[in-house]
Amino acid sequence: MNEASIAHLPRPVRVAIIGATGYGGAELIRQLAPRPDIALTRLIAKDGIGKRIGDIHLSLAGLQNLGHLRVEDAEPESVAPDADVVFIGLPHRVSAQVGAKYSDLGCAVIDLSGDYRLRDLDAYQHYYEAQHPHPERLGTFVYGLPEFQRAAIAKSRRIASPGCFATTIALALWPLARAGLLTGRVQVSAMTGSSGSGANPQPGTHHPLRAQTLRPYKPLGHQHVPEIIQTLTDEGARDLTLEFVPVSAPLVRGILATCFVEVPAEVDADRLKQLLHDAYDSEKLIRVLDNRLPEVNAVAGSMFVEIAGTAGEAHNGKRTVVLHAALDNLIKGGAGQAVQSLNVMLGIDEFTGLLQPAQWP
Repeated sequence: MNEASIAHLPRPVRVAIIGATGYGGAELIRQLAPRPDIALTRLIAKDGIGKRIGDIHLSLAGLQNLGHLRVEDAEPESVAPDADVVFIGLPHRVSAQVGAKYSDLGCAVIDLSGDYRLRDLDAYQHYYEAQHPHPERLGTFVYGLPEFQRAAIAKSRRIASPGCFATTIALALWPLARAGLLTGRVQVSAMTGSSGSGANPQPGTHHPLRAQTLRPYKPLGHQHVPEIIQTLTDEGARDLTLEFVPVSAPLVRGILATCFVEVPAEVDADRLKQLLHDAYDSEKLIRVLDNRLPEVNAVAGSMFVEIAGTAGEAHNGKRTVVLHAALDNLIKGGAGQAVQSLNVMLGIDEFTGLLQPAQWP
């Protein structure tokens, strides 16, 4: 497999999207189609065959540079000659097989599934309840969270783009991890919008069934748990145990995470604020809030992340602090972050096409 950087690729860079009819595919197309340095060459899916993408994702109708493209079902051997980079937004296990084929055919691969995020095969099989099709390739993909992995992403041709919950929670807790203050038991609850369940409605995830309710699911067993632990351990956490309860919320886009951590009593409100600012003041996409708490409306439709901290009262030498984070699950928690990794791989401004503000209201 060719390990050379893709920064040298001639422009426009040829890009194929595998899984183009899903919500992640729609967001990738929205981000990439207007860019003169990108040429979308193939849109691959198992449904919508023969249709223009604007007839499936109505917001993309009439978008320039897409008029010649139709959704098609094609094998990697047919697509690879037309693609320098492929984005893969397919279900786990399927994605692992397809990604391996494209990588072997010489394409750079950015995989939005969970198949190559973990290095531990046992953790994958336990949390995804499946055998991995290519266990020998675990650990060969770079984890695509640019705030943590810029240098590695820039040199890689294989990116495992992070999960939406994992991005939110890891960004919230990273300031403590890098300071050596994240250890032991951490408790998290996070609410997510219905778009995270994908384009095909399922019982319990279809928006009309959740529009007037809140519903926890996969308590203490969500597949992003080992991903978060792996990421934060790499960043300085020690002996970390994560107790995570996700909640289906009655909104389309967005995640709001609330993380409870016990720290030494000397980590008071001022120290917590300083830790957050030290971690993120140089990051364009991360907003540390001092005078309000994060909310989804302020970031939905954008790449921006809001983070804030609250410190409780000290007791017996310890203090509970709460880290809050909000982001858009389809953009910074999904396709937009994959594009951010592409920009890093190409050696261009990391934030090209990604600094549009959220809509308000």
